[in-house]
Amino acid sequence: MCSLHTIQTKREDIVSVLARGSVDKYECLLDHLLSHNVLNWEEYQSCTLGGKPLCILVRNLLDIITCKGDTCCSIFLDAFQKNETCEEQFNFQFPDDLEKSSNYLQSERPGIVQLLHNYTSAVLQKLLEHGFISECEIDTIQLPIYSPSQKARRLLDLIQLKGNEAARCLLKIIQNLEQGQTAIVTNDCLAFHKKLKNIICAQTKFLSTYDGTENMCLEDVYTECVLELPRSKNMLDHGHGSQTTLDLHNIFNEQGIINENADTIIILGDAGSGKSTLLQHIQHLWARGKAFQNFCFVFPFSCRRLCCITKPICLKTLLFELCCWPDQLQEDIFQFIIDHPSQVLLTFDGFDEFKFSFTDDNKHCSPTEPTNVSSIVFNLIEGNLMKDCIKVVTSRPDAVNVALRKYIKKEINLRGFSEEGIETFIRKHHDNPDTSEGIINLVKNSLSLNGLCHIPVFCWIISKCHKELINSGYKAPQTMTDMYMLTLKHFLLHASSNIKQTQNILSDRSNSVKHFGKIALSGLRKGLYVFSPQDIAKAGITEDDLSLGFLVFSKNFSDEGKTSHYYEFLHVTFQCFFAALFIVASDDMDSSKLYQLFKWNRRQSGNLLVQRLPISCVQPVFQRQNKMILRNIEIRNLQITATFVAGLFSSALNTLLVDSWQPEKMAMKCKTVKKCLAKAIQKHFKSIPPALPDEKKAMHAMPEFVWLIKCIYEMQDITLAERAVRGLAVDHLKMTYCGIGPAECTALAYVLTHLKNPVGIQLDHNSVGDTGIEQLIPCLHICHALYLRDNNITDKGLCSLVEHAIEWPNFQKIALFNNGLTDNCMNSLANLLKKRQNFLSLRLGNNCITEVGGQILAEGLKENQSIKYLGLWGNQVGDAGAKAIADALKSNKSMVWLSMVGNNIGSIGGQALANMLKNNAVLEELW
Repeated sequence: MCSLHTIQTKREDIVSVLARGSVDKYECLLDHLLSHNVLNWEEYQSCTLGGKPLCILVRNLLDIITCKGDTCCSIFLDAFQKNETCEEQFNFQFPDDLEKSSNYLQSERPGIVQLLHNYTSAVLQKLLEHGFISECEIDTIQLPIYSPSQKARRLLDLIQLKGNEAARCLLKIIQNLEQGQTAIVTNDCLAFHKKLKNIICAQTKFLSTYDGTENMCLEDVYTECVLELPRSKNMLDHGHGSQTTLDLHNIFNEQGIINENADTIIILGDAGSGKSTLLQHIQHLWARGKAFQNFCFVFPFSCRRLCCITKPICLKTLLFELCCWPDQLQEDIFQFIIDHPSQVLLTFDGFDEFKFSFTDDNKHCSPTEPTNVSSIVFNLIEGNLMKDCIKVVTSRPDAVNVALRKYIKKEINLRGFSEEGIETFIRKHHDNPDTSEGIINLVKNSLSLNGLCHIPVFCWIISKCHKELINSGYKAPQTMTDMYMLTLKHFLLHASSNIKQTQNILSDRSNSVKHFGKIALSGLRKGLYVFSPQDIAKAGITEDDLSLGFLVFSKNFSDEGKTSHYYEFLHVTFQCFFAALFIVASDDMDSSKLYQLFKWNRRQSGNLLVQRLPISCVQPVFQRQNKMILRNIEIRNLQITATFVAGLFSSALNTLLVDSWQPEKMAMKCKTVKKCLAKAIQKHFKSIPPALPDEKKAMHAMPEFVWLIKCIYEMQDITLAERAVRGLAVDHLKMTYCGIGPAECTALAYVLTHLKNPVGIQLDHNSVGDTGIEQLIPCLHICHALYLRDNNITDKGLCSLVEHAIEWPNFQKIALFNNGLTDNCMNSLANLLKKRQNFLSLRLGNNCITEVGGQILAEGLKENQSIKYLGLWGNQVGDAGAKAIADALKSNKSMVWLSMVGNNIGSIGGQALANMLKNNAVLEELW
């Protein structure tokens, strides 16, 4: 029986089935007929006229179909007989011919309706943003009488009428939905999605200065910091330097993943490196729709605030009550979040301020069952709650323990500003070009300032206090403590306009400073960074004290309609600074209590925290009613405080404090601190095991050693520096993975320049950079070997180093593999080889040296008769570079080891190296 005859004989049955069914089922049938061109546009519209009974529309449709012949009737019957017509799986494929986008929307109409019906509202908003529909048209499509599928069909009907350009835009939106580049927000969730974006946009629009006196538009002043991925063996295997910088927009991509099954991205940085501002920028970009749109929802949290939650809570409470409350459909929205965790981003700022040490012992998998806040956070990080939800956590490195590292998907190191970043920051914070140029010149002309300003908080201090430095003839700060003392004077002077800069402002406001010191030290001891009105009153802090600006309204706590406010220090480092002032200047602090403050102990603490000193090392510096006041201070804050204590005993600051406050015990305390530091360094040296037979004696320094060196530098005492390294009798000083940046290089140079015997210095896997090279130069004359693998050193830094190294008779070896060197520094190295006939080893593997650089280096090799080791693996010297080097080494009588692997060397270069071997009888190893 033909299809036409079947429809005619079973017409009433078909009408009965379709008329008794839903309108959606009927319109789904029309979708299939449209997609196969059985109906034209006018016929389709006549079959969907609103207000007519469904049975009349069905009869009208059958009349049209039967007039079109047997083929169209066959297509109709096939569509009618498929029970799952509207639920067929649709695989979206972007059309090859964009000029036929409207045709594609019609031919794939059933699948596109299926794809869009839950996301019509979100798609309409995207089309509105692109200008293809109006608010009035959106209101017409979104009428509540329509079902989700009907809304999707009316959207397609409208786009069909608007032509190919609108159709292309819709297809692009659909493609982004499919690829996860745009968040898929259901219609029920769209209102909450909008509300959350509006709230976060408002919260992140302005960047408050550390002192809380200015609110600057984040987009106007934000300055990019350097983001680095950790060292990766896989990257080495592919011929890349293992220290790789990362663009902010790529933090969620596949690059640098260390655990594919984990969901947590951790951003590590020292205090003041810009972690909170970075998170604020990420949140703002999402809220403005400029980046990270694959996330439907972003929920930001402050660990400082989470610490104050004492009652049991569940995941739903955490998300909705602490971030954004849905005005309606709370259960539906929460269920969407649970069902689509990959579309949710959670951020936790300041994990190092979380009172609870991470543990994976307590499992909690219920999103609705209340428990303590630490359990919620830890199980989110582990993935027991909302597996596949991305979590971004910021922290200082010390707070990351072994247990936590198991759940880290990607680790990113925040290194502060680059050289260009410093200039950008200063220019963005000063509208007057003359002012900004004056500050930039000040920083460039001071090695110590240049090293410090790579840390954003220090850059802000210099920017804030520029008038004192430029106009008043102040001596440029040499140390971190100098920077904070400069800030202290700046705030006190600006709060006391009737006092001249020549007067002793510290003496006049001594009570205020002591009040701040008291609450700062008390807060560190209790793990408090936010202070209630009761805390403020207990410390004796008055409204006049608060007006100075060191304590600002807490960003993490609202007053919730109350008249009282919570306060916090400008930055945690300022809290440590005031605590140090209290320790140094208070006569209640006996000098005998300082002995353990700088004690070095090699044993690791029981809590397994990476790079932490054991709490058992930390003895009291202040005792009242037999309580140890430093017992519970987080070790990193304790080290920062101790560093400030040392700095306050520098000659200039010591004199200032004595003149200001006349403390009776300062002289004795100063002697005690010097004795403690010298003794701690000597104890470190004594822990060095004896050298093995036929090996040189080496010392592998720990991060705490670098901290002690920084304390000595802060004191600015040359005699102490000489005394500290007097007992260092090693041939090789190894300081790898110690977090050494430009500021630490300044301190190392200050102390190591007093070494008596030549030593090899190994600084692999740090962040020395070009600026750090400049800081190290004063001590490198004593260096016979320098190892700088993975330190982001460029041609600029190397050329500066070589310029000085030519004059250093002890300097014989350098290793610079896995950096950013190019052909531009090869002339400097060639000159070094020509002038230094006792130079032994040059290792430049995994850089960016081409055949041009190889040929330049070969000119230096021709005139050098001392070099024994040359490493050029993992570059691009090619045949021409290999041939030039081979020719240079034909008559060489010193080279015993040569590495040229991974250089795109073909048969020509290989033949040249083979010919070189025929004439060179000294070379022992070539690979």
